[in-house]
Amino acid sequence: MSFADPLVRRMVDFVESIGIEVRAVDLPEPTFLPGLDIRDGALCIDAARLAYPGDILHEAGHIAVADAERRRQPSLKPTQAEEMAAMAWSYAAVRHLELPEETVFHGDGYQGGAGNLLDAFRDGGGPGVPVLGWLELTTDPHAPHAEGKRCFPHMDRWVR
Repeated sequence: MSFADPLVRRMVDFVESIGIEVRAVDLPEPTFLPGLDIRDGALCIDAARLAYPGDILHEAGHIAVADAERRRQPSLKPTQAEEMAAMAWSYAAVRHLELPEETVFHGDGYQGGAGNLLDAFRDGGGPGVPVLGWLELTTDPHAPHAEGKRCFPHMDRWVR
């Protein structure tokens, strides 16, 4: 599959490397995030309509934290816990890829709260980190058993 933008290509390569299918598609209908949708467990990207490439990581996070049965549904509607976990997951992913954090947490995202989220994640906390710990994808640095372990934003595994 071909994505011309090198940043998009880098994120797609990462998402595919952890076992999430990515499809290049036309999405003429409105989607929650422009140019992105989740269908049948795959991340669908319309590169021509993609407003913020970093949103790829956030949407991939939704797939990664959903249980396998829900992930395969025709349309994935994240729970509140999954929404929070996807935020933390996408922060870990952007750090793993050594991209600027603002790639995902841009000024037009998260209802104006991107800066607050970044502050929380940089301190090792933030919404969703305990959920990722509970899912055993990472270790919550504030958990009692965290001492001596590699903690968030390090991920022990990427997909639930």
